[in-house]
Amino acid sequence: MKNSFSERDLDRIIEMAWEDRTPFEAIKIQFQITESEVIKIMRSELKRSSFNLWRKRVNSRTSLKHLKKRNENIKRFKSGLQRQISGNKISKR
Repeated sequence: MKNSFSERDLDRIIEMAWEDRTPFEAIKIQFQITESEVIKIMRSELKRSSFNLWRKRVNSRTSLKHLKKRNENIKRFKSGLQRQISGNKISKR
């Protein structure tokens, strides 16, 4: 599965997974991969200690990685300060 993504896409998946505010559903919409597939990618690409820290954050009660745990007033996938992304291309502000 990892081989089906370009290096740039793989880097973006890892970046999105690492961000606390980006839910797994956003990754699924953009890359058509499930949460378990994201976990497999993170496990294979990160050092063990980094992966363990990430999993601990994701599974914490305050995590925003799952839309069900999120406040319903939050409607966006990303920070307002983050660059706009359209069709996997980052546009200038």
